[in-house]
This record gives sequence, structure tokens and C-alpha cells, in this order.
Amino acid sequence: MFLVLMGVAGSGKTTLGQALGRRLGWEFRDADGFHPPANIAKMSAGTPLQDEDRWPWLRAIRAHMETEHAARRSGIIACSALKESYRDLLGRGEPWVRFVHLSGSRNLIEDRMRAREGHFMPVSLLDSQFATLESPDDAITLDISRPPEALVDEVLRQIA
Repeated sequence: MFLVLMGVAGSGKTTLGQALGRRLGWEFRDADGFHPPANIAKMSAGTPLQDEDRWPWLRAIRAHMETEHAARRSGIIACSALKESYRDLLGRGEPWVRFVHLSGSRNLIEDRMRAREGHFMPVSLLDSQFATLESPDDAITLDISRPPEALVDEVLRQIA
């Protein structure tokens, strides 16, 4: 199984992914690591990515997931996956892929983004993230105002 933790920047995908990885013994990968340098440079400069920027990135993530699945390994990916078309490419509908949507208020997420250090995604892009988000109706949806361990427990309960 692959869990794709999705949501806008600052919603806690990495925090939850690391915690789930520890509990499940599965590899956790942050999709940011699959971005080509040009995408990182754009976002660092405060320029939102366009679909033509995202498709190669999403295909690289999907290729990783397929390789791991073929090797019979489960894993966790933190990936914004804001649009249905992105989730389709990543494997929506595949029995071995589950999406987990981290959902929260803009104010809470902005506060979290301002508190984190060393991340390339500026707070100025948060509105474009929310504008792009197409909330899924087929994902496990979590309220990120809850503590991370409660979110881990909820995911584990729902995938059991």
C-alpha cells in the first residue's frame, strides 16, 4: 500500500508522514525531493508552479511508487496533489494507493508556515495553493488542528 498525504503547503504532511513511517515501519518520502531544480527556484522566488511544471514532477513520484509497489514495498509520500488530475496520475482508484487529505484553516496553516525554518515555500504562495486545491471526496480527510499522534491513530484505524 502507498499512502499519499496531500494538502496545501504547511498542512503538516511531512510531520504526519514521518510519524506514520515510524509507526508502520514504512519508508517516508517527501515529494519535494522529486522536484527539478527549476521548480524549486520558481517557488523560492514566490512564483507559483503551473501544470507544465508539475507534470514531470508528478510522473517521477508515480514512477517511484510503481517501483516500490512492484518490489512489494509499502510507503508514504507527502505530496500536495491539489487537483483531481494530479491524484489521477498518482494512482487514484488503484487498490494499493490511498489518499489522506490534511485539511485546516488558512490562518492555522499560515501560522505554521511562518513558524517553520529553512523551507523554500514562501507564505505568499499559500493563497495560490488554496485556489488550486480541489478537495477530494474519496480520501481520508483529517482535521489538522488535532495533535499529530491523534492523526496517526486515525489513519491507522481507517486503513486497517
